[in-house]
Amino acid sequence: MTTAFQIKPLQIGNITIGFPVVQAALSGYSDLPMRLIATRHGADYTICEVMLDQFLLALSKRQKTKHFLDIHPDEHPVGGQLMGAEPEQFSAGALKLVEAGFDIIDVNFGCPVKKVLGRCRGGFHLSQPEVAVEILRRTRDVVPDEIPVTVKMRRGIDDTQQSRDQFFQILDGAVDAGLAAATVHGRTVQQRYVGPSRWEFLTEVKQHVGDQINILGSGDLFSAADALRMIQQTGVDGVTVARGAIGNPWIFQQARALAKGDPLPAPPSLHQQAAVMREHFLLCEETYTAERAPLLMRKFCIKYSQCHCDFETVRLGFTRMRTREDFESVIAEHYAVDAPGRYIPRECHGSQEEC
Repeated sequence: MTTAFQIKPLQIGNITIGFPVVQAALSGYSDLPMRLIATRHGADYTICEVMLDQFLLALSKRQKTKHFLDIHPDEHPVGGQLMGAEPEQFSAGALKLVEAGFDIIDVNFGCPVKKVLGRCRGGFHLSQPEVAVEILRRTRDVVPDEIPVTVKMRRGIDDTQQSRDQFFQILDGAVDAGLAAATVHGRTVQQRYVGPSRWEFLTEVKQHVGDQINILGSGDLFSAADALRMIQQTGVDGVTVARGAIGNPWIFQQARALAKGDPLPAPPSLHQQAAVMREHFLLCEETYTAERAPLLMRKFCIKYSQCHCDFETVRLGFTRMRTREDFESVIAEHYAVDAPGRYIPRECHGSQEEC
């Protein structure tokens, strides 16, 4: 059964994104190769993996680290996501992302990782609204007017009334500071990646801000239907797909088809999967060198293997991958004969999440 509904193109500040199902920032994943693959498969906007302000300020042009600021000419618009503790250093890091050519600067107040919280970064800022708002103001002030600034938040530290009040204090501060959009994850920091994402909270958020600022929703988006359902149910202006996009760039094309009222496209065939993995591998070699690419691609190939009907066997082959020859050996063994693929079951999506 297919259902078309009115999709409003996503706008972030002065930048027209277009289709409002976009790729989230993913620590350890959303590098240039993954972003470009997503772009080529229908994502009109992608966000780089989060970077620390201290790291950016110390970043050199060395081959091993320069890729963090690499942007492909074909992937614009692309967002640079920033995380830190101190307002002054935060704004200096934002300027580094501007200089690198990112089209949008995204402030991370959502990461729930323990070591991040312990250093007063990421989701920790949701517990100190005055500091959080100061970071947003300073970042907006230092970033050129033509470059939008956005913020990523969870729905609070926990489910207390105080946490809820602090969330809306920061959100109102973002509006007052002139931010263009806020991405809101329906889980608390305390939840991390456990339990359901409360989509009903996204409805509250959108009703609270009205048209003052665009709201993007996030959390539990594992299929194209999930992405469109979140927009329909909550009224948000767009959604950011995180775990659902790892090893599954086809989710963006699938969402576009459903939005038009077309049938859900068939999952990619084995030959289609192999072609995209080879394309991703080549981009990885170009970005990191041929020597480093195989080990960096292993985690991606393991995710891609979830689209294979013999997932467990194929996954095992990729876990042993050390060289380009190992990669081609797995492809030759499991992808040489074309056959239908499968949609990735929800239980296959691990704990990786947007930060």
